[in-house]
Amino acid sequence: MRRRQFLQALALGAARAAFPQSTRPPNIVFFLADDLGWGDPGCYGNPQIMTPAINTLAKQGTLFTQFYANAPVCSPSRAAFMTGQFPGRLGIHSALGEGELNEERGQAGFLNPNEMTVPRMLKNAGYTTAHFGKWHLGSGPGAPPPSAYGIDEEVAVNSNGPNDKKWDVRDPYFRANSTSLIVDESIKFIEKNKNRPFYVNAWSLLPHATLNPTEEQMKPYARLGPKGVPFKSAMQIYYASVTEMDKQLGRLLARLDALGLADNTVVFLSSDNGPEDIHILNASHSGVGSTGPFRGRKRSLYEGGVRMPFIVRWPKHIRAGHVDSASVVSGVDFLPTVAALTNTPVPASAKPDGEDRSPVLLNGPRPRTKPLFWEWRLAVTGDIIHHSPRLATRSGDWKLLMNPDRSRVELYDIPHDPTELDNQAKTHPDVVERLATPLLAWQKSLPQGPIDPRSGKNNYPWPKE
Repeated sequence: MRRRQFLQALALGAARAAFPQSTRPPNIVFFLADDLGWGDPGCYGNPQIMTPAINTLAKQGTLFTQFYANAPVCSPSRAAFMTGQFPGRLGIHSALGEGELNEERGQAGFLNPNEMTVPRMLKNAGYTTAHFGKWHLGSGPGAPPPSAYGIDEEVAVNSNGPNDKKWDVRDPYFRANSTSLIVDESIKFIEKNKNRPFYVNAWSLLPHATLNPTEEQMKPYARLGPKGVPFKSAMQIYYASVTEMDKQLGRLLARLDALGLADNTVVFLSSDNGPEDIHILNASHSGVGSTGPFRGRKRSLYEGGVRMPFIVRWPKHIRAGHVDSASVVSGVDFLPTVAALTNTPVPASAKPDGEDRSPVLLNGPRPRTKPLFWEWRLAVTGDIIHHSPRLATRSGDWKLLMNPDRSRVELYDIPHDPTELDNQAKTHPDVVERLATPLLAWQKSLPQGPIDPRSGKNNYPWPKE
């Protein structure tokens, strides 16, 4: 059976490599920012950060306002994109570290390499695949390299891959220039494989702290610096980092145009979670990313922690200049949606919690049929207003947040109350119960592990006599 499947995949790959571009399946480029807020790009309403490439991508494709990452931090969010599964089911609840840290958090040390991933699915269908940039799906002892997940070529950080030492991460300006290096590798890969279907993860390290942009990168924001002191403002540092990332994205898109590949390439752009909080030490000089109108930041299950920018471009297939404010789309939808767009059957070994949202991309807004679930087992950093309950679900227009013991129950009509300030739990107890039953059942089905005693708490030390 395995030999027959291998020969079929080989034959399909050879056939696809021989197809003229007009008849072969589309290429896929997935550009993922790191800690970029919903409200950071200009096309999402930011009046100060210059993001011309992202803005142009939105004009050429469809911009979604209700797209959700499946975790408020990086590793679980990335695992959801790659597998189509809620990351708690994979035993990944927080950022993956090494050894004892993962054990303390009661989570896996890396993404199980036996899971079906988007790159493996497409590689089996004849695509050549690559990953450049941040990996963060396992880099500790025993963690497999990216090639174990269906990736043909990689240069990565937070990885155990063979090329993870190619870049000098000790350079104080490495992060500042890292997106340029990622795009360099992406372009070389695309040029080499322009005559066959390809898939590329171009996963930026920006604007994740610790940020140290160059003086040249900060020049456009000199007006935002304090006067008369030898310091840069947090806005100068953060905004410059986002604009540098955007500049490199523009270079990648320009190369697709120059190679004549843009019309047959689906470009996805998103972020893994909300912007970092300034109370975290490595962002104490830069943590001013914008969540737009939303409550919550990184680590929070309120909208600002999990609601992300999402833009998709495929000329002549996906509507240009369109804003979809109705459709709820999520990271776990990525695998089944890419499968549909590339006419690749979802493998039987895949167990996606998401759904195929290609009809939304190709034909316009559609309601989703599956609810979304989140769990955050650790503390939330920053101001009390961002400290969400431990569990959340989105079903239809409603979003329910609660602790398993019901110590906090919050219900919001998201289209009418995106700021999550008008708790409707007491007004609609029937909706609470309808959403709480599957949410609590889902939570009980997850692998068990330690819970931070601060998880789900929003206590404040009020003054006392």
